Amino acid sequence: MKKGLILLACLGCFLLVGCGKYGEKDIIKDLSKKIDSNNGYYLNGELEIINNEDSYLYDVEVAYQKEDNFRVSLKNKTNNHEQIILKNTEGVYVLTPSLNKSFKFQSEWPYNNSQSYILQTILKDIEDDSEKIFEETDDMYVFTTKVNYSNNNELVKQKISFDKDLNPKEVVILNNNDEVQMKMKFNSVDYNATYDDNYFTLQGNMQNAEVETTSGSLDSIIYPMYIPENTQLSGQEKVTTENGERIILTFSGDNPFTIVQETAQAAEELLTIPMYGEPYIVTDTVGAVADNSIAWVSNGVEFYVVSDILDSQELLEVANSINTMTVGK
Repeated sequence: MKKGLILLACLGCFLLVGCGKYGEKDIIKDLSKKIDSNNGYYLNGELEIINNEDSYLYDVEVAYQKEDNFRVSLKNKTNNHEQIILKNTEGVYVLTPSLNKSFKFQSEWPYNNSQSYILQTILKDIEDDSEKIFEETDDMYVFTTKVNYSNNNELVKQKISFDKDLNPKEVVILNNNDEVQMKMKFNSVDYNATYDDNYFTLQGNMQNAEVETTSGSLDSIIYPMYIPENTQLSGQEKVTTENGERIILTFSGDNPFTIVQETAQAAEELLTIPMYGEPYIVTDTVGAVADNSIAWVSNGVEFYVVSDILDSQELLEVANSINTMTVGK
């Protein structure tokens, strides 16, 4: 009788231990606590964006403060050009310190799309995907989930890796062919970060940006390497403006569109420009993507692509091919 009781007790302990195994639901719950229980976090890392045969690398810094203050610094590692995506109680901004300009969006960023460097949206993607795949290795927890990039339907899934302390280590974005399109590597994360009152203000960020204001020049006309089917260049016009030059390229056919290239001019005083669409990385910089237009500034040149026919996905294909070939005037 005593032996039977001992065996039952041992079996009960075994079942309790087995039921208490730390698993997928526990990880998600603890990760949510880790992000939400403190007043803010700070992380940094490196973002790689692969565009056909080109690769763009950015140093990334993300600061978050309750309630809903975000500051994301994206610095292009090739030319050290920095842009800042800022969200505070006044709105969403993309700051371009080198031009002394800020671009203001009416946007739900960062929650309306996947963001590979924002912990809240990474967690949201994990929680929202009922078909996600969870794997555990010796030193990592790995989630494979769907993604939501409304302007780029070629991005379909991501692999998110956390170490055993629930620190994010890597997010890899893949297309339908399992080819890597973006990769975010995290160097460090501080879940207890605090910030002063000026850290998330527009004026504070522009004043603290240690850059020299610059203006660009159109030394050459830049043509897209990708042109939609049954479409061709039908017009090319150069106009002199107060700030330099403007070049208008017109493409006609089944999928018509227009490209405007213009000399970017630094503002003498801080200038805030209202924008339509959403902040999105275009070629080597952060631009504005709307339903039928894309606008961005790269290497001192303002670009604008517009079409009544092409959607944002097709316009992105055109835009992302523009900086890859230059032809002399």
